[in-house]
Amino acid sequence: MQHSPNDIYVTKLDHQRLTHLVRREHTSATNRLVATLEQELSRAHLVDSYDILPDVITMNSRLRLRAMNNGEELHFTLVYPHDADDGQHRVSILNPVGMAVLGCRLGDKVRLPQIKGVSTYWIEAILHQPEAAGDWVS
Repeated sequence: MQHSPNDIYVTKLDHQRLTHLVRREHTSATNRLVATLEQELSRAHLVDSYDILPDVITMNSRLRLRAMNNGEELHFTLVYPHDADDGQHRVSILNPVGMAVLGCRLGDKVRLPQIKGVSTYWIEAILHQPEAAGDWVS
């Protein structure tokens, strides 16, 4: 599979659930973020859950990112909005950080919004991917 830095891969199941979320959330105050998620979903390559490569960030994946400029590490799990919890390092897909990593692959570079602008991180490790672990639900 040829991989471009701009390609993202999303399981059909995640795409279905996220599309439903977009439709439901379009009436909320998070319209800009929902529109951004909708745009990301429109460019995604759709893959069956059992065919997704283990180096792709899917929903409920736990990952580690490293800042390119200072080596700072970020650890979090990408989750649906109702499961988000800053104290547990569970980042919502409706957070700009969550949207930036969805469908990216191990080794990809992502630009994340920070208080003082934007920083570039690389995806250093996918510590858990539900599909690779066999714990996803259809």
